[in-house]
Amino acid sequence: MDRIPFGVKQLDSIINGGAPMGSIVLLSGQAGAGSREFMHTSAVINGMAEEDPGLFDLYYGDLAEKAVLPEAVHYLSFTASGNQLTDEMELAMDEEVLNSGLAGVEFHDMSERYFHMSPVPREWYADETPSIKDLKARHEREDLLGALGTTLSNIAPNNLVVIDSLSNLVAAMGKEIEWTDITYLVSGIQKAAHQWGGLILMHLNHETLSPTRVGQLSEASHGTMEFSWESGGSTRARTLVVKQFRGVLSQIEAEDIVQFETELGDAGFDISDVRKIR
Repeated sequence: MDRIPFGVKQLDSIINGGAPMGSIVLLSGQAGAGSREFMHTSAVINGMAEEDPGLFDLYYGDLAEKAVLPEAVHYLSFTASGNQLTDEMELAMDEEVLNSGLAGVEFHDMSERYFHMSPVPREWYADETPSIKDLKARHEREDLLGALGTTLSNIAPNNLVVIDSLSNLVAAMGKEIEWTDITYLVSGIQKAAHQWGGLILMHLNHETLSPTRVGQLSEASHGTMEFSWESGGSTRARTLVVKQFRGVLSQIEAEDIVQFETELGDAGFDISDVRKIR
């Protein structure tokens, strides 16, 4: 089966090139433990592959035999604009890498729809005062999850899509979203992903949910990667555990690798090639 690269060089090399096409993967992490950097890196490096093959070769290298690049890269956010996300990514990635990679990424800002159901003043998240026609269109448009579903149907086939973040949907529960809505959404994406091909990454700060609810989202996904902090002596290290992943986990177990230490470099997130934890 062909695979879509995560864009994380060392990880992709271990799992024969990336995730099986048609996968949705939950990136579940503690704050600051690397889950956000992982999804940023995935978007930027895959975006770079088409925009600057020479730079892609320098920072990533050759694709695995069964790896197939996504046709396009889409980054969807509920709370931030493309400019805000770029500023955040600049804190952890080389400017040349970032500029080249982001040229191949299309941002989808859903913040207006997200904050519209909140008490947040409209001038904080919208650019201009709406006309009567705009207000009518806003009143008639789909709810947030419906709009998300429509967007995914349009952009997901054969592509890499990053959803930032399920934690925002959790925070909105009790307004127009219920917990069952979120679980149905993820299960529905899993079913549709089989037809779409490509790869969908969904970020979640698992500290915002009970272990039972995190487990429900994990069960509804093809794969779950858990990012956490590990303490050893006087130091703390970011670690990655592949909790479950259909079509991938067996390869990791064959390498006798259960947990990875991770690092942040000029090209973003990567697996440490020195201190793998077995």
